[in-house]
Amino acid sequence: MNHLSIGMTAPDFTALTTFGMLRMSDLKGKWVVFFSHPGDFTPVCTTEFIAFTKEIEQFNQLGVQLIGLSIDSNPSHLAWANSIRELTGLCLPFPIVADRVGDIAKLYGMIAPEVTTTETVRNVYIIDPEQKIRCILIYPLTTGRYIPEIIRIIEALQTADCENVVTPANWQPGDPVLVPPPKKSSEVRKRQTDPGSLGLDCYEWYLCFKKKD
Repeated sequence: MNHLSIGMTAPDFTALTTFGMLRMSDLKGKWVVFFSHPGDFTPVCTTEFIAFTKEIEQFNQLGVQLIGLSIDSNPSHLAWANSIRELTGLCLPFPIVADRVGDIAKLYGMIAPEVTTTETVRNVYIIDPEQKIRCILIYPLTTGRYIPEIIRIIEALQTADCENVVTPANWQPGDPVLVPPPKKSSEVRKRQTDPGSLGLDCYEWYLCFKKKD
């Protein structure tokens, strides 16, 4: 079983999906949300796929490619996607990887042996355009994912990358952002004496918000 952590390069693979063949490295330049589910035709997974689909415009605006995976066959994925379409009128707008042997699931550590060796748990890997893993979320089999939180994390990561800032607890897009702590004593003194010249609102030298333009 592979162990992945934040900052590692997402392992490459080529696999059959409901959209045809897919190679992870071909997605370089895009943000990717790669997520696993325990199995097709299961209640929690069905609600998750519906929820992902309903938020597809927001994912598209953020430049995100969604990819699902389970240890089910491509015919099973296709039949389940068709069932969701018949039930809801929604066409799943992202590919689902067929990982029948479980090689990709093992590569990404998507199986929790202490829980089950025959299903993937609910892993989420948020991968940046350089194919670096930026966030890992793992949910138990019984608990469906909260899709707005996944979107919030992506927006927080993109904001941090673009503005060289960090986001505080409970941050939502549009909220004030923090700046990283200073690394030199001169920066500490500047924040203490004249934070305004740095474009900051400081409660203390280590707790400074970036002023809005």
